[in-house]
Amino acid sequence: MTISTIIFAGLSWLWPLVGALAVGAGLVAWNYRAGAGGPLRWLCALLKMLGLGALCLCLLRPLWSTQRARPGSNLFAIVADNSQGMRIKDRGASISRGESLRRLLDPERGAWQSTLEDNFDVRRYYFDARLQSTRDFSDLDFNGRASAIGFTLRTLAERYKGRPLAGILLLTDGNATDLQGVPDLQGSPPIYPVVSGSQDPVKDIAIQQVVTEQTEFEDAPVSVQVNVSASGYRGQTIVARLLETDGKQVGEQRLRARKTNDQLAFRFRFRPEAPGLVFYRVKVRARNELEASSRPADTQEATLENNQAVAVINRGHGPYRILYVSGRPNWEFKFLNRAAQDDPQVQLVALLRVAKREPRFHFLGRPGETSNPLFRGFGNQSPEDVEQYDQPVLVRLNTRDQFELRGGFPRTAEDLYQYKAVIVGDLEEAFFTPDQANLLQKYVSERGGGFLMLGGMESFEQGKYRNTPIGDMLPVYLDHPAPVKYTGPYHFDLTREGLLQPWARLRDNEKSEESRLSEMTPFEVFNPVGEPRPGASVIGTVTDASGQKSPALVVQRFGRGRTAAMMIGDVWRWGFHDAAAHRDMNKAWRQLLRWLVTDVPNRVQLTARPEPRNPNGAVVLQVRVMDPKFQPLDNANVRIQVQPVLSDATAGVLTNAIDLRAEASPDEPGLYTATYVPRIAGGYCATAWATNSAGTPVGSAEAGWATDLAAAEFQSLTPNVALLEAIARKTGGEIVPATRLNAFARNLPRRHAPVMEAWSYPLWHTPLMFSFALVCFVSEWGLRRWKGMP
Repeated sequence: MTISTIIFAGLSWLWPLVGALAVGAGLVAWNYRAGAGGPLRWLCALLKMLGLGALCLCLLRPLWSTQRARPGSNLFAIVADNSQGMRIKDRGASISRGESLRRLLDPERGAWQSTLEDNFDVRRYYFDARLQSTRDFSDLDFNGRASAIGFTLRTLAERYKGRPLAGILLLTDGNATDLQGVPDLQGSPPIYPVVSGSQDPVKDIAIQQVVTEQTEFEDAPVSVQVNVSASGYRGQTIVARLLETDGKQVGEQRLRARKTNDQLAFRFRFRPEAPGLVFYRVKVRARNELEASSRPADTQEATLENNQAVAVINRGHGPYRILYVSGRPNWEFKFLNRAAQDDPQVQLVALLRVAKREPRFHFLGRPGETSNPLFRGFGNQSPEDVEQYDQPVLVRLNTRDQFELRGGFPRTAEDLYQYKAVIVGDLEEAFFTPDQANLLQKYVSERGGGFLMLGGMESFEQGKYRNTPIGDMLPVYLDHPAPVKYTGPYHFDLTREGLLQPWARLRDNEKSEESRLSEMTPFEVFNPVGEPRPGASVIGTVTDASGQKSPALVVQRFGRGRTAAMMIGDVWRWGFHDAAAHRDMNKAWRQLLRWLVTDVPNRVQLTARPEPRNPNGAVVLQVRVMDPKFQPLDNANVRIQVQPVLSDATAGVLTNAIDLRAEASPDEPGLYTATYVPRIAGGYCATAWATNSAGTPVGSAEAGWATDLAAAEFQSLTPNVALLEAIARKTGGEIVPATRLNAFARNLPRRHAPVMEAWSYPLWHTPLMFSFALVCFVSEWGLRRWKGMP
């Protein structure tokens, strides 16, 4: 805002005019001193004095002095929205928002642009995902995939930093795809938004968000929730369909919109047939529009661009190898192994001890035999070799080759860290050397592996694990208070927290799960332990014959990994009830194994992180590479290949795979990054390969994501006036109605600009002043004639 003043150029005439005005006032008073008319007579006198005063004021030559933008010295930007959102046709409108904007920018339909050019150096731009200059807006096609309002305003502010930019005229509907709130516009000139579109609600169905979740629940391990907004469909049924890449329908759900503007949540639960990275397409429509062959115009949506989205699920590539170590062959391993064999994603590698280490030279065998009789016939029985046979007898099952676990339980990180989880059952602590016990603790806390201890004769307190590295990472204390006597049978039950864990329950609803638990076979073997550790979760409990309840299944996070304790020692007894119970037992084992290996990191990990609110949908690919000890690996070579998988690519659009080279991050060791900008909307699959400095392969990883800029563009169809008002208020501008652009262009030079000049306007030399004096005299004459006054 500029400060204006009034200057009198003819002040030398002030006192003569004051004298003349005084004489005139006296003559008027003398003339109206007597006569009929009463108050009307004095009104006529006042009108005549006002007319005389206006004429005298003109002789003083008053000037209106102010400042204005110096013509041609300031820049002014006109920026138009060229995104697909401008194709929307508002309710009751005969043309789209884009066509209306095109007409508004047509110089033949309005003179406001030429008026601006008379005083400013006008620069013209249009924007969608990027900002481009234009000569006359004739190249507007409204095909842009995004409305990068924040990016556009920041780019203009940086581009004209230090230059006299007087303001920005922003013509858009305000539905920004790169903003969650008001952007930081420090240093920006005044912004004058012109709102395109009507505030009246349009009829539309839009997918707001697609959320995928994976669990260890065997029957339906994947859930896809689709949040949908339905505007103008009150009382109508909305149909959501989940489709595979080949168009095969996975599921369909229907919900009724109960309000004019309703939010609906569709949830699909299913089991993908194939492991690894899978893509699904979600589509939503109104049922009557799906079933009708021809739809009336009043039932059509404003746009169909926001009616579909892509869901990405990565189930990983197995098999995930789990090491099972037991002190004796038992039925628990037998049934656990059978259950794992039905899951192609899990492989149980077993190390079973069939005989303990015997005391040296106390074997009762043949005369002269000094070694363990179990090794009779193996190699040389000379005294110097006897000690190497004086070891426990171990059996290896499901190993990769003849060398795996040949030396017993792993002694190095390279050997142990190849497994996703470790299960210890019915095995005393003395089986492990101190180094192996510490290594097993580091395996969980640093490598991020899973650990499970099963009940048995030599587990927990009975196995003397108290105050050991292995016992310290268990989710329960091993200082069981005495004397507490437990008497079987033991009835198992899930806690409230256990019922909420998909991997712990076997039914999809609470009532069915409680019914199953009530019919479950009781157990006879139980290892009593102390209280759960702080932060541990009690999933299941057992109740003995006296009604005493104790924790039976407890889990917790330990460093980067997780640990679990199953205090029941005869889970196999569950499967002896009937065939249905046997299936439930196998399913419970598989879900527990899946939980153990979930989120256990690999040596190569790939994550795809879309840059927040990036107008081009850029995705940052992060690859973390570890050495065999799972320490960050530097100087690695990382190659990434990106392939479009599920898209609406049209003819002429390249969808070939693109190879990228990931660069080492300066912020984190072992982290390598690359950026990919998708060219088309849809699903993408990225595969990373890593080799060490010697060229030896380290491993590979896979990740996927979905890019749907059109959905974000059409997420809201009503103009975001609140955002535009906040932008204008924050920068010192104002909302400009499209009908007032001509007046805005005329008044803009009077607003503050970087380059201003003094400017004076003669108030006396205007028709207004003479018209005022004339009106006063004519009114006075008319009143006198009306009342017959002399």
